[in-house]
Amino acid sequence: MHSILKRIQDFRLLPVFVLASMAVGIIIGKIYGISDFELTPPIDAIAAMTGGEYVWNLPNFLALGVVIGLFLMIYPAMTKIRFEDLGKAARSPKQLAIVLLFNYAIAPFFMFGLAKLFLSNHPDLYVGLVIYGLAPCIAMVIVFTFLALGNNALAIVLVAMNSIVQMLLIPVYAKLLLGDVQFDVLVVGYSVLLYLGLPLAAGFLTRRIGVGRLGEEGFERFRPYLDSLSIIGLLFTLIVMFALKGDLILESPQIILLMAVPMTIFFWVMFGVVYLSCWKLGFTYEDSVAAGFNSTGRDFEIAIAIAITAFNPVVALATVVGPLIEVPVMLVLVWFARATREKLFPGRHAGARRTEETAAS
Repeated sequence: MHSILKRIQDFRLLPVFVLASMAVGIIIGKIYGISDFELTPPIDAIAAMTGGEYVWNLPNFLALGVVIGLFLMIYPAMTKIRFEDLGKAARSPKQLAIVLLFNYAIAPFFMFGLAKLFLSNHPDLYVGLVIYGLAPCIAMVIVFTFLALGNNALAIVLVAMNSIVQMLLIPVYAKLLLGDVQFDVLVVGYSVLLYLGLPLAAGFLTRRIGVGRLGEEGFERFRPYLDSLSIIGLLFTLIVMFALKGDLILESPQIILLMAVPMTIFFWVMFGVVYLSCWKLGFTYEDSVAAGFNSTGRDFEIAIAIAITAFNPVVALATVVGPLIEVPVMLVLVWFARATREKLFPGRHAGARRTEETAAS
């Protein structure tokens, strides 16, 4: 069992696992033709379950699988958080200011410009890409920060801040960039509870009960299992997302390619600029990674919800394709961050500090 966990956590093997998960998802989607089904969005599905009106079938189960996968991904990171760490992270004005600046003064307009440049001849894909750039991510950026060995507490504080700000600004940006768009802004609040609140509460309770009964050292013995759970959740989420559109990927790969170029440029430029800006400002590696991913990741759950309720199916399709591109690209950025940690941040990260403390003792 221990050897299996080590293999799952071996970051060098992660690209192999990721590619295999994507392939499995595409095969499932092709075999069952899941794109032909009308899917129930996760929040609507949960509401339908409570009313006993939910239709249990493979496509709807896979749509719910995104929620399950995100929970499995985020929950282990939450078990590492101490509430005193959250308080300290909340008192980081420079980090908060940088993320606010890039998320709300730059990102939506940068994505709008990329849509104009690359997709002007494809109006539905153009609208889908603009919607995708409206809101910062409130879930998966925690996982990418966790995988990149960043500051998880700061990531949670940044996500919480983004959750509040985007509820106020999404309608403003939607009207400014797309015209008169009508959608239920409460869907943002529901997403915050589902994708952030639930795993945060579960992680807090797990840590409190575990440390209370086993002590800090005893609880840490379970860390390999929890860390492995995060990787398993990531791979499961990839299988689910690619299964949902597997047949489309094989039948209309041009849609993926048309969206992939501007989105890849967006993610690399945004992360690179924020990450290097934080480096120049003297931030630690952990804080730079947290700020970088929180300024880069987009809230695909909100984008899909807006597209489904306010636009036609092709626009919705463009937003669904978004995370199929975003997740692999962000994983490459995780690798990039980890590969540059020692070169850019010697003595400015937790590993270096532990080495110095060991040498001093």
